Amino acid sequence: MSVRDTYKYDFKRGNKIVHSGITIDLDRREGELEQRWSEGHIVQVGRKTTDEAAREWEKSKRKA
Repeated sequence: MSVRDTYKYDFKRGNKIVHSGITIDLDRREGELEQRWSEGHIVQVGRKTTDEAAREWEKSKRKA
C-alpha cells in the first residue's frame, strides 16, 4: 500500500500562479518560495497523495 504523504500546491501572488510543485512539508516550502517571490502564498491542490501520483501531476503541469 502506498503512503499518501505528498502535497500538490500552487504558489500564488495575488491571483496569479507563479509556481506549482509537490512537497511533504507545505510550511517549509512556502518559506523557501517566499524568498524568491515576496508576498505570495501556497494553495494546496486537492488532498495529500502518493509521491508517484504527485510526480505525475507535476509533470502534467509542466507540459501545460
